[in-house]
Amino acid sequence: MFRKLSNIVKKLDHFILTVSLVKWLFLSSIVGVIMGVLSALFLRSLKLATDLREANPWLLFLLPLAGVFVSFLYSRYGKNSSKGNNLIIEQAYYGDREIPLRMSILVFVGTFLTHLFGGSAGREGTAVQMGGSISEFIGRLFKLDKHDMKIILMCGISSGFGSVFGTPLAGTIFAIEVIAIGYMYYEALIPCFISAFVGDYVATLVGATHSHYHILSVPSVTPVNVIKVIVASALFGLMSIVFSEGVHISKSLFSKITDNPMLKSFIGGFVVIALVYIFNTREYLGLGLPTIKEAFEGNVSKYSFILKTLFTSVTLGAGYQGGEVTPIFFVGSTLGNVLSDVLLMPASFLAALGLISVFCGATNTPISSFILGIEMFGSNGVVFMFIACIVSYLFSGHHGIYTSQRVYRSKSRLLNTYNEKTLKDIRENKIRRILTKGEQ
Repeated sequence: MFRKLSNIVKKLDHFILTVSLVKWLFLSSIVGVIMGVLSALFLRSLKLATDLREANPWLLFLLPLAGVFVSFLYSRYGKNSSKGNNLIIEQAYYGDREIPLRMSILVFVGTFLTHLFGGSAGREGTAVQMGGSISEFIGRLFKLDKHDMKIILMCGISSGFGSVFGTPLAGTIFAIEVIAIGYMYYEALIPCFISAFVGDYVATLVGATHSHYHILSVPSVTPVNVIKVIVASALFGLMSIVFSEGVHISKSLFSKITDNPMLKSFIGGFVVIALVYIFNTREYLGLGLPTIKEAFEGNVSKYSFILKTLFTSVTLGAGYQGGEVTPIFFVGSTLGNVLSDVLLMPASFLAALGLISVFCGATNTPISSFILGIEMFGSNGVVFMFIACIVSYLFSGHHGIYTSQRVYRSKSRLLNTYNEKTLKDIRENKIRRILTKGEQ
C-alpha cells in the first residue's frame, strides 16, 4: 500500500514539473520573441546613430539639447523609470515595485539620442530595461502571482542581455546571479535559458549582428603564468571599483550642482564636448567598438581605460541613457592590452581577460562572466578565464555599478555585517565613516 502511494506521488511530482516546464516554455518564449525583435531593432538603431554621428561631427554640439529633451521625457512621463537597472533589480528581489511599460520606449529613445549626439554609454542597460518592462507587462497580462512575476522578470533580463550581446548562456546565468551577491535563484534557470535562447535566435534571425573578438595566442598553464594572471586579475578587480565609483561620484557631483535633471544633462553635455577638445579625440564617444577591437589586434593608448571611464562617468552621471557594460568591455580590454607589455603576455589574451574580469568586478557576477568569456572567445584559456573572474570578483570588494544589488552573503565571513545590505547602504556607510574621521 505504501509503495503504491509512493509511486503515485512520484508520478504526480513529475506531472507537476512537466506542467511547470510547459508553462514556462510558453511564457519565456513570448518574452524571448519580443525581446529578440526589439534587440535587433535596437542594435540597428545604434549602428545608424553611430554612422550618422561619425559622418556629421557637428552633431556633438547638440548633445546638451538632446540631454535636456531626454531628461524632460523622463521627468514628465517616466515615473520611476529613471532608476534604470536598479529598478529592475529591486523588483526582481522584492517584487513590490512597479516597472512601467513606457520604460522600454523611453530608454530606447534616450539611448539612441545619447549615441547619436556623442554621449559615452553602452547598450546592456537598455536591453535589460526593455526586457524588464516587457516581461513585467506580460506577467500582468497573464495575471501571474508575485512569485512567478519575479521569474518572468528574470526572463526579461536574460533575453535582453543574451540577445543584445549574442551570449544566451551568459544571459541566462547573469539574470539569476545579478539580483543578489552570493545567491543564485535556480528555480528561474530553465525559464531564463528558454527566453535567452529564443531571444538570441530571433534577434539573429531578423538580422542582428554582434561584435566578435579573438584571442590570438594563449600561454601555457605554468606557475609563472598563473601568478601573472592573478596579478592582472587583481588589477582588473580594482579597476572595476574605479569605474563604478567614477559613475557614482559623477552622479553625486551633478546632484550637488543642481536638482534639475534637465539642467544636469545640459551641463553634462557641455562637459563631454569640453573633454573632446581637451584631449583632442572622439575615440571615447559612443560604444567605442573600434578601440575594443584594436585592443585585441594591436596597441592602444596607455590612458584609454582612464579616459573612457571619465567620458562614461560624465555621460551617465549627467543623466544620459545607455548601459555601462560596453564601456566596461572597453576599459577592461584596453587595460589588459596595456598590461601585456608589463607582464610580457599576449595582448589579445590579457585584453580578453580584462574584458570579462572588469565586467565581473563591476557587476559581481563571476559565473556569468566566466561563461561570457567562453561564449565570446571559445574554450582556449578556460582555466585562466576562471581564475581571472574569481580573483577580480574578490578584489572588487563590495562595490559595483548596480547600487540596488543586495548582499545575500558577503565575500568573506569576516564581513558578515554587510549581509542583507545593498551596495548603496554599504557605500554610504563607508563615506559616513570617512567623513566622521575627517571631522575628528
